[in-house]
This record gives sequence, structure tokens and C-alpha cells, in this order.
Amino acid sequence: MSVLIFLVVSYVLMSLTLYPLFKKAGASKPSDAYIPGVNFIRWCEVIGQPKWWAALLLIPVVNIFIFVGMAVDMVRSFGKMSLGDSALAVIYAPLSFYKISKDDNAKYEGPIVPREKEFKKNLQEARKKNDKKALAKLGRSPFHKSGGREWIESVVFAVFAAAFIRMFLIEAYMIPTSSMEGSLLVGDHLFVSKAHYGIRTPMTVLQIPLLHNTIPWVNSESYLKKPSLPYWRIFKFQDIKHNDPVVFNYPAGDSVYVFPDRSYSAQDARNNPNLARAAAQMGISLKTRPIDKKDHYIKRCIGLPGDTLEIRSGQVYINGKEVENPSNLQFTYILRDPNKTLDYQKLANLGVSLYDVYNGFEQNLFNLDHAQVEEIVKLFPEVVIEKVDRGEASPGAYFPNDAEYGKDWNVDNFGPIYIPAKGETVKIGPKNIALYRRVIGVYEGHKLEVKQGKVYIDGEVVTEYTFDLDYYWMMGDNRHNSEDSRVWGFVPSDHIVGKPLFIWLSTKQGSIRNGLRWNRMFTNANKM
Repeated sequence: MSVLIFLVVSYVLMSLTLYPLFKKAGASKPSDAYIPGVNFIRWCEVIGQPKWWAALLLIPVVNIFIFVGMAVDMVRSFGKMSLGDSALAVIYAPLSFYKISKDDNAKYEGPIVPREKEFKKNLQEARKKNDKKALAKLGRSPFHKSGGREWIESVVFAVFAAAFIRMFLIEAYMIPTSSMEGSLLVGDHLFVSKAHYGIRTPMTVLQIPLLHNTIPWVNSESYLKKPSLPYWRIFKFQDIKHNDPVVFNYPAGDSVYVFPDRSYSAQDARNNPNLARAAAQMGISLKTRPIDKKDHYIKRCIGLPGDTLEIRSGQVYINGKEVENPSNLQFTYILRDPNKTLDYQKLANLGVSLYDVYNGFEQNLFNLDHAQVEEIVKLFPEVVIEKVDRGEASPGAYFPNDAEYGKDWNVDNFGPIYIPAKGETVKIGPKNIALYRRVIGVYEGHKLEVKQGKVYIDGEVVTEYTFDLDYYWMMGDNRHNSEDSRVWGFVPSDHIVGKPLFIWLSTKQGSIRNGLRWNRMFTNANKM
């Protein structure tokens, strides 16, 4: 709300300060400054842009560049050519316009855009003809910029353009863990489109450009939580489909302990008290983050809004039907090797990740897909291969992190569970509120209480709830080594970041020192 008030006040101030500038420029109706839409058309006339240019201000994202250009051209039309004048016009146009309106020496010199084009055209022709008389008549360019200013403006524009592209269109990501192997490998660098599922406009306003949430080496957040903007998504080209790899903000990442290697949620610390103790010993305090500054995760979308999901013996079922599995779906296998015949280099040549191998007495644990298992059987006939049973129960360790509800759920056997859809209504009560506690109380911002066997939302007793957002169920292809929705639950639609496009660089085990995977570079990141 505070940001909206700021924008409304700024628009009013801009309209008030445009009036004296239109008057100085000799506009026939300076009062047009107060008419929304018309004021921008008159503004275009004053600076020398065509009237239709104002229509570009209606295009989200593009309007940022158009408005900045118009503000700079306005001050230049009144002879304000310095770097400081342009900078102030970009930072806060109403203040810049006010200064010009109060400056008796600031005279309107005509529309800057056609004047500059005409001067440059005449200068080019004179130089081409080597017409010294014409060059002397033209004199020193009023549009000349020093080398230092050219350098500063180029750097600022480059940073602004890069930040703009990163914020709205495409961002580069690196796969840091093995949770998506063998589809996406540790060390794969991806370009991710932020437009496919709809451009999510920034919610965090004040931030250091080109940094996500942490300043390197400083261990400090790279943004201010306030002011902030509400969630809004535009230009959706397609919907998320079953089995799409998706980049999203870590849902449980609103309260995290940021360790040097990774972040752990408050729920992680509750499940593992050693984490909280380690954080205290290292002086790491719990940090709260807004939605768009939570860590980025990438998983495969297994369940869509409205689906009912169940996992039986490692196989996922959606609405009672067995789903198609990714071709490189992995599980953990024990390789018993009493005669020490395993050759790690041969395993690596098969594409087996050595990143998260576990060694034990006469046995090794690897995450393998079906094809790799068959090849290992052929290469190492003396090795006994056995799929690990992850069917152990651990009450509270898996979503919904409740000692009673879902207490028998685990990695390989989970659900059934309904995935919330916007506008759908479910029955709720003390017995099943654990499933939707975080949805209602955190993602959708209601006050949720359970007292004397009754559920209260915003102070009222309720027996059902209608969802405000769509939700998704995300899982890694490395099913026995993936922290995903089985641990922290649903992914709200306002956490969706984008769609992976292609792998532009792939380093072995996440380090260029180990070499490159040339065969993976510039390949599709959406393989099944």
C-alpha cells in the first residue's frame, strides 16, 4: 500500500510540475498537464516524439524505458545537458521538472529529438564532404559528451539493461545439487525464461542489481524488505504441465539459517536440533525473506492444482493413474563389492554421478537410473545390486510435518493428498488442518488458530476453506536424494519463477577444474 501511495503522489506531483513546463514551451493548452493520457501526448510534442509514442507507456516493463527516455529528453529540451540533470530526471522526474520551472534561466530551446537528429545529420554530411566551412558553422556540438561521461552512461546502461533482462526475461542458473539427476546434472548452467509462465513483476523494490539475495563474502542480504509491491503476473505464454521442469522460490525459505554452503529452513532446524546448535555456535541468526528473495530451486512438476497425488513403492499416481516417469529417473542402489571389482572411472563413463556416492564396508551406495543398473550388471557381474528401501516411517520428518497426520508417510509411500486449486473449497478441521496450515497461515496470509477442537480463521470458526492461489507438487528426478514437496509441501503459484530453456555450459561435478561436459552444452533442459 505504501508503494501505491508513493506512485500516486509522484504522478500528481509530475502533473503539477508539467504544467509550468508546458507553459514555458508555449503549449496551446498547458492545462493538458492535468489530464491523464493527454499530458503524455503533449509531453511527446514538447520533446519532439510522435504522439503515438505515448501509447508505449501502456506496455508493462517497456514503459520503464520509455518514461526514463522522455524524462531525460524533457530536461534536455530546456537546455539541461549535464550528467547530473539527466541523472536527476531518471531518479525522480517531478523534482527535476520542479527545478526547471523555478529556474528563470531555463528557457525552452525547442524539441530536442528532431534538433539532435538534424545536427547529427548535418555534421555527418559535412564530414563526409570535408566541408570545413559547414563544420565551422556547425561549431561545437551542444550534444557533445566527454569521454568520462560516455563511459559512465555506458556502464550504467549496461547494468540497467542486464538487470532488466535478468529481472523480467531470462536469468542464468547453475544446478548445485544432484536432486534432478540424471536429467539435470550438478554443474549444468541453464538459461531460464521468466516469460513462459508469466512475467512476475518485482515485489522487492530496493535491491542491489544483479544479485539475488546475498552479497558475496559479506554474508548480508542484498535488498531491503520495504517498500514492497503486491504479487502480479503478466504475459503468460503457457501453463505449467505435468512433468515440466520448473524454477521456483523455495517455499519454506521465508525463515532460514544461511550457512556458507546452503540455507536451511526453520522447519529443518526443528527436525534436526543439531542445525540450530550449529547456527548458534557459528553466530548465524534466523533470517526472514520475502517471496522473490527466497532461494531458487528447480524440480519437476508432478502434480497440478486440483490433482490428487499418491506415491506407492516409489511410483507416483495422479488421480489414481500411474504417471509416466522421466527416462532417467533415479533411485538409490546398494552395490555390494566384496572382491573390489568396481571401477569408478567406468561408472563415471556411464554417467553415474560420483558427487553424492556413499561408501561402506564392502558396499557402495549410488543413485542410478534403470539403464545404468543394466550396464553395471554387464560390466561387473560379481557386484550385487540391490535397490534401497526408503519405506521407513519417520513421523514429522515429511510433509505435513505432523506427528499424527501422515505419520506413516515416507519417500517411497506418500499420500493420497489433494493439491489445492484456486477457487476450490475443502473441508477442514483439527484432524486435517496440518495439510493446509501453511497454505492458510503463511502463503495466503490469514490468522489461523486451533482451539478447543475448532479451527479459527481470522477469528471466526470455520469448517471449510476456499483457496486464493493455485498450488503445485514438485519432485526431483533423483527420487531418493531430493529435498522436495515430500519434505516441505505445496509450491504456491506466486513462487513460480520460470521455465528452463537450455543448458549453455556444463562443468563436471560443478567445477570447471574438473573439465566440461561438451556433449551437454546447448542441449534442451526440458527432456523427459
